[in-house]
Parts: sequence; structure tokens; C-alpha cells
Amino acid sequence: MIPRTVTSNEVYLLPLRDNGAPDVPGEYIYLAPKSNDAITIRFTIEGTSSICRQGSLWVNIPERGSEFRRDHFREYKLHPDFNRTLEISIPVYEPGAFAFYTTYAELPQLSSSLNPNISASAESKKTPLYYIDVAPRLSLEGRPLPLPALSIFSVISKFMGKYPSDWEKHLRGISGRGYNMIHFTPLQVRGASNSPYSLYDQLGWDPDCFPQGEQDVKKMVDSLEQNHSLLSLTDIVLNHTAHNSKWLLDHPEAGYNLNTAPWLESAYVLDTQLLVFGSKLEELGYPKDLRSTDDLIKVMDGIKQHVISEIRLWEYYTLDVDRDADAAIESWAAGKLHIPQGSASGDLDKLKVGNAEDQATYLVENGLVGNDRLGERFRRRIDPKVSAGLIAALFGKYRGEADEAAIRSKLVQILDVVNVPFYEEYDKEIGEILQQLFNRIKYVRLDEHGPKLGPINQKNPLIETYFTRLNKAEASDKLSPKDLVLVNNGWVWAGNALVDNAGPQSRVYLRREVIVWGDCVKLRYGSGPQDSPWLWEHMTNYARMLAKYFAGFRIDNCHSTPLHVAEHILDEARRVRPNLYVVAELFTGSEEMDYVFVKRLGLSSLIREAMQAWSTAELSRLVHRHGGRPIGSFEVDDISKGAIGSAPTSPGLNGYPTREVIRKIKPVPVQALFMDCTHDNEMPAQKRDARDTLPNAALVSMCASATGSVMGYDEIYPKLVDLVNETRLYTSESSSTKEIKIGGGKGGIGGVKKLLNQIHTLMGKDGYDETHIHHEDQYITVHRVHPESRKGYFLIAHTAYPGYGNGNGAFSAVRLGGTKARHLGSWMLEVDASEEAKREVESDKKYLRGLPSRVVDVPGIRLEVKSDETVITVRDKFPPGSIALFETWIPAAEHSTGLDTYVTSGAKEAMAELDLVDLNFLLYRCEAEERDGSDGKDGTYDIPGHGKIVYAGLQGWWSLLKDIINDNNLAHPLCQNLRDGQWALDYTVGRLHRISQQPEFAGLARPAAWLKERFDAIRSIPSFLLPRYFALVVRTAYKAAWERGLELMNNKVQSGQWFLQSLAMVSVQMTGLVKSASLWPKKLVPSLAAGLPHFAVEWARCWGRDVFISLRGLYLGTGRFDEAAEHIFAFASVLKHGMIPNLLSSGNLPRYNSRDSIWFFLQCIQDYTRYAPDGLSLFNKKVKRRFLPYDDTWFSSEDPRAYSKESLIQDIIQEALQRHATGLKFREANAGPSIDSQMRDEGFNIEVNVDWSNGIIFGGNQFNCGTWMDKMGESERAGSKGIPGTPRDGAAIEITGLLYSTLNWLAKLSAEGKYPYKGITKSDGSEITFSAWADLLKSNFERCYYVPVNQADDSHYDINSKIVNRRGIYKDLYRSGKEYEDYQLRPNFAIAMTVAPELFDPEHAMGALVLADKVLRGPTGMATLDPIDLNYRPYYINSEDSTDFATSKGRNYHQGPEWLWPTGFFLRALLKFDLMRRTTEQGRVEAFQQVTRRLGGCKDMIKQSQWAGLTELTQKNGEFCADSCPTQAWSAGCLIDLYMDASEYATE
Repeated sequence: MIPRTVTSNEVYLLPLRDNGAPDVPGEYIYLAPKSNDAITIRFTIEGTSSICRQGSLWVNIPERGSEFRRDHFREYKLHPDFNRTLEISIPVYEPGAFAFYTTYAELPQLSSSLNPNISASAESKKTPLYYIDVAPRLSLEGRPLPLPALSIFSVISKFMGKYPSDWEKHLRGISGRGYNMIHFTPLQVRGASNSPYSLYDQLGWDPDCFPQGEQDVKKMVDSLEQNHSLLSLTDIVLNHTAHNSKWLLDHPEAGYNLNTAPWLESAYVLDTQLLVFGSKLEELGYPKDLRSTDDLIKVMDGIKQHVISEIRLWEYYTLDVDRDADAAIESWAAGKLHIPQGSASGDLDKLKVGNAEDQATYLVENGLVGNDRLGERFRRRIDPKVSAGLIAALFGKYRGEADEAAIRSKLVQILDVVNVPFYEEYDKEIGEILQQLFNRIKYVRLDEHGPKLGPINQKNPLIETYFTRLNKAEASDKLSPKDLVLVNNGWVWAGNALVDNAGPQSRVYLRREVIVWGDCVKLRYGSGPQDSPWLWEHMTNYARMLAKYFAGFRIDNCHSTPLHVAEHILDEARRVRPNLYVVAELFTGSEEMDYVFVKRLGLSSLIREAMQAWSTAELSRLVHRHGGRPIGSFEVDDISKGAIGSAPTSPGLNGYPTREVIRKIKPVPVQALFMDCTHDNEMPAQKRDARDTLPNAALVSMCASATGSVMGYDEIYPKLVDLVNETRLYTSESSSTKEIKIGGGKGGIGGVKKLLNQIHTLMGKDGYDETHIHHEDQYITVHRVHPESRKGYFLIAHTAYPGYGNGNGAFSAVRLGGTKARHLGSWMLEVDASEEAKREVESDKKYLRGLPSRVVDVPGIRLEVKSDETVITVRDKFPPGSIALFETWIPAAEHSTGLDTYVTSGAKEAMAELDLVDLNFLLYRCEAEERDGSDGKDGTYDIPGHGKIVYAGLQGWWSLLKDIINDNNLAHPLCQNLRDGQWALDYTVGRLHRISQQPEFAGLARPAAWLKERFDAIRSIPSFLLPRYFALVVRTAYKAAWERGLELMNNKVQSGQWFLQSLAMVSVQMTGLVKSASLWPKKLVPSLAAGLPHFAVEWARCWGRDVFISLRGLYLGTGRFDEAAEHIFAFASVLKHGMIPNLLSSGNLPRYNSRDSIWFFLQCIQDYTRYAPDGLSLFNKKVKRRFLPYDDTWFSSEDPRAYSKESLIQDIIQEALQRHATGLKFREANAGPSIDSQMRDEGFNIEVNVDWSNGIIFGGNQFNCGTWMDKMGESERAGSKGIPGTPRDGAAIEITGLLYSTLNWLAKLSAEGKYPYKGITKSDGSEITFSAWADLLKSNFERCYYVPVNQADDSHYDINSKIVNRRGIYKDLYRSGKEYEDYQLRPNFAIAMTVAPELFDPEHAMGALVLADKVLRGPTGMATLDPIDLNYRPYYINSEDSTDFATSKGRNYHQGPEWLWPTGFFLRALLKFDLMRRTTEQGRVEAFQQVTRRLGGCKDMIKQSQWAGLTELTQKNGEFCADSCPTQAWSAGCLIDLYMDASEYATE
């Protein structure tokens, strides 16, 4: 049998936020695949996020074999699912700039009434376009050539000499120096200026170089690859054409002429008059040869007189008053009036008595025409009908009513006022025009750093003209003079890259702000091919022709290229060559704008230049920016290799099964092509010291990006080559020898450059992407290494900026810890940069030559290899212009399987036998738990400068590391602690080793051994790498432990969303073996903590109320039925007074002071019977009783009566109900300060009764607080000691709901014969069935609890209208000790709604829920009191000891702060009642989405929490509360409850 082929498929996870935006910092998605295989982008979308409402994902990534079309999007329907994350996997077969967006119907506001039209007519919203750039995959000689391996060499083709003879020599020299790509400036026919960037014919090849045209180009490109191992790159020039391009005469519409761009007329008139004035300077008595600023000022005066005044430029800004006045009167006389809508007759009457300014404002606001842009003279005008309307208002409608001369006079007065701001605009712009002219003329004629053009004449006119004026004689008769005036291209200092400088909204040509290229006509593409069809076709053919032959494009002047044009051109070019490498020079002025171009065009690299650095420090910064990640960076790819087979949404590529490698999309900077020098900028001999050529080049070569150089740099040309006016040809020492030898030599740095390029290419191909850069005075060192093998190269560069002299400078010894090094060589560059040498080189009329130079070996480096480090010292002679190069490796990283592979393997197997209690120890355990388990010896790890980690287990490390890794924060105190010593490793292994000696935790021996082996493997690596490897080991172990935890839970958790899984792991976090807090006095079993760290050990850990509010979600919702049963048995065993204790104290000192705990307990038994396999068998389980049944006698747990009797669980249930039915009245055992130092004496008295007129249970008094809102006043200063903040006596609504739920359940089971009791006996001896009691409650509930919206309905309810504070709510209490407390709006009604929806009128319920949503719901929790209540105090500070009765000592714990656990019940109730009213599938989806929208804050919280949980409470609007328990069992459990409900509803 032939084995199956298994392919590895790289899958990039792309999570989308609720608004459809990519959840990637900066939203820049750049993917550089590791191989030539297709990759997969997997969009992950939360199942009911906003974009899933009638939602679709639209992606323009083409299917295999289909052509990419930017505007062709495929639709993927988003089918909502509350319980899972949607995944859409899209294979990507080709590189390019792809885009996606989503459409969806916006979720309407939650409302108590449904509008049936909303869903049907929901308007579809569309998100912005988001871009995915997939890098091209270049190859050379059949092998991949990643972009960071590129070494590019730039040449100006016209200086290359004869083709092919001279060219071949140069190409051999370029290849021989280790470059692997050559960049040609444009190879097309040049225009009159001979500039390579001013093209005469885009489709014609330079005949001097390529006499056979395209045939020669093909031969050359083939030869480059086959004979010289060089890929080729060429410029594409899209913005302009040569001003003498012949085709302009046939297609002047391809440029901005006075017909296609009439708004340029004023700029043209000004330009022409300036030229005329410049030609007449002498004749008019102005100086022609400007020698001083005084001369220039005279010329400027002449410009004002002979240019500005003569051309009457203001006419382009203002109204023609006479014209507009005449037109208005004519319109008025003809009865053609227009009074704009909204101008009532009253407004016009006001204008009658108003002033001219008001009347002018009226005309401008209602009648101004031609204000959209500049154009012909007097383009601005007032609509005569509007003026006529104003005349009618001022003088009457008919001719005879007023004197026309008076009308005209008034109208002229008003129009003059209209003109005032236009004249001001003109004055301001004239000021700017004159300033620009002054600055430019001064720069070109007078400034020291300017070109000093000399006398003003025809060759060097006063100004550079902004326009090309085509020869009328050569043009067709069909063309008008306006067609033949074309604006030239140029650039604007600090201009907006997205604004068309020659467009209607720009005035830079008029204001003379353009630095113009007089040999280039700007091309006009318009908004699409329809605006300039010939140009679009012509330039598309040009792009396709170039793509046919060249591996890459350099987009000249990319920032001035209209984006939609560049998109089209690149799309067409990529159709010809999908793996097109595209670089651009981009001067947008902002990184944000750079990203716009990069994302939309899919630019591979932006050109950056080392010669721009003005100092060693700045050069160091540039190298740092392009060097790569810091050494020891964290491995952010959380790569997981999936099993064979794939998700249903991800078919195996090529029909083969795939093994998926999952990668996280990382934020990345824009890729650079980092040049040591470009053809646009000055050489080191001009800007620095010529000797800096060598260190500058070496530093660039060490960077983890594409790098490049230009002909003349390695050769040490004395100055920048003038690409327009230069006529000499290139020479190079490297072109004159057959083989370039590595090392020293004369005539430039070619020999060393060969080595530098070879190393650069090797590091780029193999992925050496970690770098350490150090700057010290005149020195920069760069160490670049491979992230796994840890092999690297180390460079010392002594820069040569002017003034550095010849000395060594100050440089400390370099110590490479744990690293071995081999010296590859040290060299210095010597250059004769004397004026005489420069003159001699410059005097050559035929050839461009470099300054006399030589590279020589330098002996000034000492290398000492010690056992644990290598020390490199600069000695003797190492002057500016010197470099030293080393190869490095780390012996400790040379593991047989690869250190990274070893430390990340085997964890899953090590965790395979662990149970959830083992995982509680391995992952969690706060300080108090750790100390409890070690008799006070051990706590959590203390990081100097940071503090203690929150858990002793892996979660404690991971909570810090996940952010450290994400931010690559090597400066974090944890990283420093790891570099300083190996204590964290010892601690982690030590605690596991010690605990595994105990029989209860023997299973932890395997993880302890695994961790020890992995940590031992990394102990000998250099300390600077320890943070990285520690993080790798911890992440591997943490992930394996987490996955093991999920494995031990039910399928719903395993297949659920990340949020549900995170909530489920809180059950592991909260459940552990704690010696001081078992569930039983003499048996150690795991117990559930109420929260950490406040409720972790001893009496404070296990609370009856908290356990049974949390248990449904944390245990039943995760499949932990054994733990659920154990907690039910433990609390059943301590039933007394018909109640379970609030404080368990392991059954030793239980305290019976909570009226609600028993009802949450009974609800959990009900839930257990529903969810657990064979759940009803629980009824017949026996538990030993801590106290005697139906007996209130207290005795200690050591008393022989303790645990002497036993009861079935069904009998426990019955006892609880029977005791409540007959009434409870007792005083707490051991009442007094020993059990509660705050409570007043009356508070220890407990009384509970049933009112059999309505079936409701009442209890409590004003001095105790027997529900979950149990804060007792503690402040003697404020006088609140012993006075509860929220006594909630009477009938709390949640208790009534829980009672009904229990009765209803038991009535049903009794009727089915599954529960042996039919009802209870009242105190009067009569009996009542569960069913009858439930009916009694139901028939009275709405009457007793609902507060109607309309006061008129109060008579139907038990309402005191005078006390009502808010309507449309359910009372929090019924018949409490303070009547107003009944009517307080709190979130407790939602508990009753959830467990007993039958009690509620659905319409009333929905109204109350919508109101609570607006009034009580915060970002994460529910406000515990209505904000309009006088007692509302939303900031809880437990330590406050003030005189404020309401807040001192935190008495306002439940008087406004926002608690999280009620959010679960609120959302459950909302979902339940919202679904009840939904009749369509779409409506049901909306109900789920309303809930999803309200979970965002909790999701963010659990992601960000170091405790990996949800807090107990927050202050107002979700603000942080320092006194809150940071992770609380019920906060997580109640949200799992929500997912359980949602899962059930989804299957209905």
C-alpha cells in the first residue's frame, strides 16, 4: 500500500473584532510565507458578534486558477452560532494585496416592544476595506530567495556604456561582489533633458543600449539570471512623461491642460506673465544679474507692478459686480424670482430693515455659484433669481414700485460687501505667491547652498516655468490653444500624498509652491479609465511590458502616484508576474500615510537610506530600526501542528490530507530596502568622511531587511552622479578583474563587500532575524543571530564622520557571554580625499572614477576565548573607517534535536495522566493556598521590582509572559530576574518535586520530571537568552496543562468558544485540596473557593451561598458531576433549622445566618438531576448528619451525636421545605462577638415564616442581612456599626423565585412517582401539596411584586403609589422593614426570572429587563442599586473610615457598585424572555446577538486579568475596585450558566 502524502499547510489565524476590523495591532496584515506552497488565512469570528446579523464576509482572494480582480469579492455567509467561533478558511495561492470587508445589518437597540419592520428592512452596513499583503516569493537558480536576503545594486543605464560589451564587464563585477539583484533606472527612450526619469516613449527601449529593442532586453535579463545569478528590478514612472513626448500632440487630454483642468488658468496666466517680465528686466530697468537681496527686492517690486497688477489676478477670485447687478435687475423685471426653501417671509422682512452685511450673507448662503473651484475670470457669481428675490423683498415685486437706479445702487452696495472676503482671500494668496517667488529666486540665485544660476536669461529664466507649451505648428487643427498648455510635474514640500496637486481642490501651482520638473508633463488619469482612456491603456501596456522581463518594480515618486492608478497598474503587472517584487520611494511625511500606500498597493519594501544619518547615533538608530528583533526575543508564533485531517472549513490542499501549522498574525513594521546610498543622494566623500564608505556599508549589510547600494558607492566616487547632465561612463575596479577576492585591495571596497553580501544573503535565507545593536561614541556593534541555532555574525564598525581624526576613539571591551567566536577579518579603508585627488578624478572627461583608495588588513583586534565568554578588545590601530567581523556560536544551544524542538516536545505526554486537582496545583494556587499546603513554608515567587506573581503555578508565570511575549518586552523585571539568576527555574521545579512526594499528588511526578529535564537543558545557555527559553518551556507546559484540563471536561466546553473555555478553567482554579478548608471535618477532599485570594483558606474559603450559585456553571456546565455531588453531600450533611450554613468551616463551626443559601442549594440539586447522568439517583444517596434531623440542638463535631444519624438526600430536601413551611425561629448558636464582632444582639435572632395567604416566605429583620447583599455596618465613627447596609428583610424576590422553582419541580416529580412526598404540613396541621403551594405563589406574584408602568393600574397591584420611585420594575423586596426598600430597583429580579419564568407576565418582564439594561448594566457587572436612588453610592472602599454613614468601612458594598455574578442571571433572563417573543429564525439570532454584545467587557476582563478570572465587582461604569476579589467563582460560573442555556435554546 502506498503511504499517503501529508502536506504541511501554514494557517494564519485572523480574528475579526465585533465591528469586522482585524484584531491585529495597527491593522497591517503582512504575511511572508515560509515556502512556495499555498497558505491558508483562517478568519475567526465570534459566533454571534454584530457582523453575523445577516452578515457576510467578502474576500477578493481568487480561487485556484482564477485571475485576481480587485473588485471581485467572493461572499461567505456568516451563520450565527452563540456557542462557537465561526471559522472561514481561504487558501491563498499567489502573492498580492488582497482585501476583505463584511456586510451586516446593524443590531437594533434593545426594546421592550418589537418592531416587525426592523428585521425585514434592516439596512445593510459595510465595513471599511481591510488589506492582507502576501509577500512575493522570489527564487534564484531554482532556490527561494527571501526578501531579507536581497542585496540590490542600482545602476543608471545610460552610464553603462556599450551593450553588450561594457555592460557584461559591469554585470560580472556586480555579481562578483555578491549582489543578487540589479536595479536599472528606466531603460526606455529618454526625453529632451536626457533624464532617465523623463521618458519620451514608455513603450520604446533605449536604442543606444538595446538596438534590437525588446529582443535585446530579453537576452539581457536571461543572461543576468543564467550567467550572473542576478534578478532584475527596474523603475516604473507613472506620474509624468517627457515634455517633448510626441504622443502629447495626439493626446493632450492625457495631461492637465486648460480644457481638462480649467482651474489652472490663473496659474498659467501668472506663469506666462512672470516669463514675459523676466525677459524684459533690462528693458524695464531691473537688474538681470542678482548680486544681493536688495537686487532681489527690486525685482520683487517689478513683479508687483508689471505682473500682478497687469494680469488683474483678483478677477479670478471676485464677482463682477456690474454683471451680477444687471443680471439681477433683469431677472427681477422679468418676474423670475427664487426664494430658497426655509426662507420664510419673516426672514426676508428682517432683511428689509437689516444692514448690507446681513443682506450679503443671505446672497452668499443662498445664491453663490461657482465657488467650488477656481476657473475663468469672475467665475464666482450670484444666482440672479436669488438676487431678484432679495430686490422684491427690499423694493417690491413690480417695476413701478421703486426707482431702478436706487435698486441698482443698493444692489451694487450689497455685492461689494459680498466681494470683501474674496478680496481678502486674494490678498492673502498674493502674499503667499510673492513669498514663494522671493524664496525660490533667492535660493537659485543667491543662497550659498543653492545652484547660483547667474544672470537671468533665456537659458536660466527668472522662474522655472510650471507649464509646457506645445508647438501649435506641430499639432492637429482640431486642438485649441487651451489644449496645448500642459502643467509640468513636481513636488510640494510637506504636501498631502492623497491630494492631486493639479486637481480642482489644490492651488499649489497658483501659489508657486511646486518645486517643478520642467522636463516632465504631469499625467492626468482622472477617477478611472473613462476619464482618460488612451492614457490608461498606454500605461497599462507599459506596466505589462516591464513585468514580462523584470522581477521587480521600483515605483518612482510613489507618493505622488494616485492610489487607484497604482493599484490598477500593479494588478495588471502581477497578472503577468504574480511574484513581482515592488519597492517604492515614499515621502508622505507620516508613517500612518506610508501604511495606506503599503497596504493598498502591497508594497514589498520602502526605500530607506543610511546616508540620511547625520551622526553615528542616528545611524545606530536606523540600523536598530531595520536590524531585526532583539536577541533573545520571544517566540511569538504559537505553532501547533494539528493531527492529520483538517477542519471541515479547510479542505486539504491538492486533495491530500494536511497537517496544519497554525501561526498568529504578528504586527510588523513596513519592510525596508535599506540602501547604504541611493542614486539620488550624496556620497560619503561629500556628506561625511570618504572612509565612512566601509563601516556604513558593513552596518547596512548586517540588517535583517533587503539591502542595496549604487554604482559609485563601492568605488568611492567623489560626489553624487548628476543623472540628468552627466555624460561620462561608469568605471569600477570590480568590473576590471575576472574574479573578486574577499578582503583588501585597491580601488574601493569591492573585496570586503563581497563577504558582507555573502553573509547578508546567507543570514536572510536562513532566517537570522535577531539582532543586538550597541552604540558607543564613534562605534557601532551589530550582532545578528539565528533564533534557534543561535549561530551568528558580529560586526564592530568604527564610523568616520567629519572631525573624528585618526585615533581609535573610546571603545570598551566586548564580552559575549556563553558565546564562542571566530575572527573573519578586520579591515580599514584609506582614501586620498585631497582637493588635488578630487580635481584629478573630476578632470577625466570620459569616465566616472573613484577617489584613490585601498582596503588594508588591520591587526588591531584581540580575541580572548574563555570558558564562559569571549572577550573582544580593540587595540593598537583601528581608526575611523575600520571594521572587524566575526562568526559566533553558542555551544549550549547545540542540542542533538535542536534546542527549541527539545524544550517544546513531550509536554502533552507528561500531562496525560493528570486529574483536575493535580492541574489546580500545577496551574494555580495563590499565596494563601500555597502557604496552607506547605505549613507556611512556601508562597508565590517574588520578582524584584515587580512583586509576587499571583499564582505559584504556571498561570502565575503565564499571566506575565503572555504580555511580555506579545510586546517582546525584554526589559520586564521578570526577564531581568531570569538574566540575573536561575531562581525561577529552581522554584518552579522545586515546588512540583516536593508536592509529588505526597500520595495525593503523586501524578505530578511526570510533569516535575519533564520540567526538570527542559530546564536542565537551558541552564547552560547565556543568561541573556534565558528569558526566551524559560518562556518557551513555560508556554509549552502551560498549553499542555490547559489542554489536559479541557480534555477532562465535557464536549460543550471542549468545542466551545475560547471565552467559555476560559470560564471553565476557573473551575480548576477554584477547586483544590486545601488542608484548612476541606468539606468534611476528618476527610480531606477538594473544595470550591468563593474567590481568590480573599476567600482561599480556612473558614473564608467555602460559603454555602457562593458554592451553590457557582456550582451549576463551574461543575455541571463542565461535566464535573463528582465534585458537584461531593459539595451537595457535604452541605446536605450540615442541614440544620431547615437551612444550610453560609460558612461551612469544614462542618466544624457552621454558621446559619443566610436565608437564601438553602434555596440556591435546592436549585442546584434540581439542576444536578437534570444534567448529571442518572441524576435522580442522587435522591437515594445517604449522608451522615452533622446535627440531628429536625432538631435545633447545637453540639461540637467531636460530640458522639455528630454524624451518628444519616438521611437520604430526598429526606434532606423534604426537611428543608417542611421546616420553612412550619416557620423557623432561633438564635444563632454561640451568638456574640466570637462569631460576629460587628452584629448587634438583635441580629443573631433568625425568624422565617410563610404567609399562607400568598404562599410567600418572609424572614429577617433590620439588624441582620440574610441574603447575598450581606454587608454589615462596621464604623463606630460613622455610627453604622451593627446596622446592615442592605438588610433585605421581608420577602426577597430571588428567594420567592427559587421557592417556586423548587415547588414546581417537586410537584412534577411527585406526580411522576419519582419523589416520595406530595407536599408539606403547615403549622396549623393542615397539608398542602407542592403543586397547590406553587399555584398560590404564582397567582399572587405579579400582584405583590410588579410596579406598573401607569399609575392608573396601581389598584390591580399591592402598591403604595406615594413611595414608588421608578415604574415598570419588579420590587426587590415585599413587605420589608422599611417600605421604601421594597421599591428599590436592584438586579435580583433577574434571578427569579431565570429560575421561575412562569411567575412573570412576559411583557412586564421584557420591559423590566430593558429598563435594567439601560439603568443598571455596566460594562461588566450590574449596578446593585438604581442610580436615581438616594442611597446610591457606587464607589466601594472597604478601608474608608470616615464619618459618612452610607460609605464608611465599605457599608455601600451593595448600594451601587457593579457586581459581576448578577450579569449572568440578567443575560440568562434577557435571552429567555427575548426568545419567547421571537417568531422567526432571524429574530432568534438577534436575541443571541443582543446578549453577545453585552459580554464584551467580561471577555476583555478575563483576557487581561493576571488572575485569569472575572473579578467580584467593579466601581461605577466598570472602574477598577481595589478591594474587589480579582477572581470570583460565581462571576465565572454564572456566565457558564448562560452558555448552558444558550446551548439548550439552540437545539430547540
